Amino acid sequence: MFGRVTLPQMLFAGILGIAGGIYIFQPIFEQYSRDQKELKEKLKLVEESEKKKS
Repeated sequence: MFGRVTLPQMLFAGILGIAGGIYIFQPIFEQYSRDQKELKEKLKLVEESEKKKS
């Protein structure tokens, strides 16, 4: 059985790969989330100022 990979080994490697990808890209996801919150707040402020002008 030399040179073969068993199913548990493949599952373990897959889980490690997914966890590693999440760990590496976590700052990018957090930055995107912050940017979206800022845009939502700015849009809310613009809408409020337009209502006051009307």
